Amino acid sequence: QVQLVESGGGLVQDGGSLSLSCVATGRTDGISALGWFRQPPGKEREFVAALSWHGVRNNYAESVQGRFTISRDNAKNTVSLLMNNLKPDDTATYYCVAREGDYPTTDQNTYPYWGQGTQVTVSS
Repeated sequence: QVQLVESGGGLVQDGGSLSLSCVATGRTDGISALGWFRQPPGKEREFVAALSWHGVRNNYAESVQGRFTISRDNAKNTVSLLMNNLKPDDTATYYCVAREGDYPTTDQNTYPYWGQGTQVTVSS
C-alpha cells in the first residue's frame, strides 16, 4: 500500500502565500500520478491540481489556475502545492492523492490513495 502525509497547512491572510508538501511512502513503484483535492467546510470535495510523476502532464482547476503551482521532487518522493494570492474561498482541508495511471485525472474516484489532509485557513 501507499501512505501519503501532508504538511504545511496553517493560517494565512487574504492575498498571502502558503506551500503544502506531501511525502509518499510504502509501495510507491506503481504510482504515476499525484495531486491535490480540497474540501471547504460544509461543501463537497473538489479537484485542485495534479501531475504525472514521470511525465509532463499537469492539470489545474480553473479556480486556482495562475495562482497555484504543483511540482514534484522525485528524489524525495514529494509533491508540493505552492499557493499564491490566497483568498477566503480557498479555506479548506487539502488532501494529497495518488493513483497508478499516469494521467493526472480530475475525478476523485480515480485516486485510491489519500492522505489525512492538512487544514488551510485564509482570513479576510
